[in-house]
Amino acid sequence: MTGQETKSSQISDEELIKRFQDGDLYAFDLIVSRYKDQLFNFTYRFLGSAQEAEDVVQETFLRIFRNRFAYRQIAKFSTWIYTIAGNLAKTELRKRKRRKIVYISDLGFDDKEYEIEDVKANTEREVESSLAEKHIQKAIEELPERFRKVILLVDVQELPYEEVSKILHLPLGTVKSRINRARLKLQAKLGDLMDRQK
Repeated sequence: MTGQETKSSQISDEELIKRFQDGDLYAFDLIVSRYKDQLFNFTYRFLGSAQEAEDVVQETFLRIFRNRFAYRQIAKFSTWIYTIAGNLAKTELRKRKRRKIVYISDLGFDDKEYEIEDVKANTEREVESSLAEKHIQKAIEELPERFRKVILLVDVQELPYEEVSKILHLPLGTVKSRINRARLKLQAKLGDLMDRQK
């Protein structure tokens, strides 16, 4: 890691957006590189489509670029960016329902087979892990939207309850009870999926 990279990784998100508001385009590049993978992971698990997730992430950064002066340092920057991405993903889901198209996850079993190229002793473990990931993704996609959002933000993105409360505009107690209910529903769905495979 270079001295420049070390320095930029120590700059807070809030400082970066302030620099960007002051005209520093490099600060925006740093925001993009800091958040693109996290936001893709969040929106992909929410939508179940890599193409749609990519579109949502691009639109999120476009909105941040256009509306950079809308951000005020009264909230954490991460809360602001996740709120934008979450709202865009929700809009995408509503559009999908109107189009009445059934989307199949881009990470289907056939795609996963191509990733396992050389045959080693741990091939069986890799296949099991790949299948487990597929089951988890499917179970998350089947959760009602209110539970899906909270489980993705808390368990996948590992955001603190307080931040999730701000992103979803819900009281802290509601977030805590909703994550507990979401985990129970997810466990039940995973159990059902495993039973169907037997």
